[in-house]
Amino acid sequence: MTNDYKQFTQQIHTKIGINLNLYKESQMKRRLDALRIKRGFQNYDSYFQALNKDVKLLKEFTDRITINVSEFYRNPKRWETLQHKVLPYLMTDRKKLTIWSAACSTGEEPYSLAILLTKYFPEITFEIIATDLDDIVLRKAKQGIYQESALNDLPSELKREFFIEKHGLFHIDSILKRNITFKQHNLLADHYPRNMDLIVCRNVLIYFTDEAKKQVYRNFANALRKNGILFVGSTEQIFNPAQFNFSIFDSFFYEKTR
Repeated sequence: MTNDYKQFTQQIHTKIGINLNLYKESQMKRRLDALRIKRGFQNYDSYFQALNKDVKLLKEFTDRITINVSEFYRNPKRWETLQHKVLPYLMTDRKKLTIWSAACSTGEEPYSLAILLTKYFPEITFEIIATDLDDIVLRKAKQGIYQESALNDLPSELKREFFIEKHGLFHIDSILKRNITFKQHNLLADHYPRNMDLIVCRNVLIYFTDEAKKQVYRNFANALRKNGILFVGSTEQIFNPAQFNFSIFDSFFYEKTR
């Protein structure tokens, strides 16, 4: 790590509370180098001085370091497993589920959960906490308005039932918003909720260092009730789940054992 970049990470941590050292340096630095050069700054010192003065530049920077790519029913086979195996298991001894969609981006994931539960498990009461580091994407999530491309993997029946098309944009049915609370949350710094039945955190941890991943997995385990389930992304397999008090429930689903 160059002294210039090291000082920059310390300044950013102090200013906005995001520790860039917990992300994989090669990936993060590549993203930020491209942005810094694009804006015409020769080094990180001059870039930080500009970020300190320009609110729009700082928002652009924050948006770049957070990962905001999502779709409804991303990786459909995993959602089939969730519907047919995971949720019935979680419902064996309860009539209400508390779910955390961590790093929810622009809301496709928590809304997908709400669609699935509303459509196929109408007898169940549920609460979804949807969090992200970026307050800009959270505002977009609360609006619930999407391009059609975000719905590519969503079954057509669900698309017709839970969306209203207006001028080429798809508006989520307001009934789905009743059970979702959107909040800002930093996975690497903030306190975690407790007694979750299901935690969904997908395609985010791949950007974290190994040590940061381990800490997040420990925190997820503490946030789940016994026999609760963690649902991760298709590139985020946990190779030694027992060290975090998890066992394999299914591909990319992990059960808290104690």
